Amino acid sequence: MIDKTVASFDEAVSDIVDGAFLHMGGFASPFNMPSYLIAALARSGARDLTMTTTSASTGPENAKRLASALADVVTWPQDYWEPGLLAQLGQIRKLITSFPTGTGNVVWPFEERLNAGEAEVEVTGQGSLAERIRAARAGIAAFYTPVGPGTVVAAGKEIRDFEGVPHVLEHALHADFALIRAWKADRYGNLVFRGPRTFNETMAGAARVTIAEVDEMVPLGDLAPDRIHTPGVYVQRVVVRPSTPPASWEEPC
Repeated sequence: MIDKTVASFDEAVSDIVDGAFLHMGGFASPFNMPSYLIAALARSGARDLTMTTTSASTGPENAKRLASALADVVTWPQDYWEPGLLAQLGQIRKLITSFPTGTGNVVWPFEERLNAGEAEVEVTGQGSLAERIRAARAGIAAFYTPVGPGTVVAAGKEIRDFEGVPHVLEHALHADFALIRAWKADRYGNLVFRGPRTFNETMAGAARVTIAEVDEMVPLGDLAPDRIHTPGVYVQRVVVRPSTPPASWEEPC
């Protein structure tokens, strides 16, 4: 019987070792971030991680201030943890992202690591980043894009003209693990998302192991075939978020 359900988040990430390459889902929002998987990874202590993510993220303290400033607009969940926590703990060695630093006077934890020479970054446009991940899922080794020639993004990469327009060669990004967030799942690993699916959906299947954090597990047959966003063939593990948030990310879950 196929059952991809894992009992706990700590168990789900237990084989992520030092030096692993991760795709981290989410789109700079507390409502589509795989927060519990991030917290479990923080508890695991795995280090020297290479990670792709849309944003390096604000970090716990900046996130609290942002939540307070936006309190009249949106209620942020208590159980919100993002890659900034991993950067603060010194677990990220390299980040492949579109937004590695904060703006104005706000300094993100990953930026602090960069300034201290304790991490490195590869900056790439958000569309190119998404396509490099999608290419890995689709089995495409590389592709040419007109985005990047003449900028630091193209440094050291092959440039080729197509109809007089320079294109840069971008390679697919294959990861060891993809940590993503979805809304519903069944035990086969079929997923349905709610709200923006960018990067969460793209990353599913672009890694050797895809681990999905979901709000709800439903019986087989409850997800209509034409409503499934990600087929279970792309997902190896599913973990259900707890109904009662823990007091801290340090609490086993």
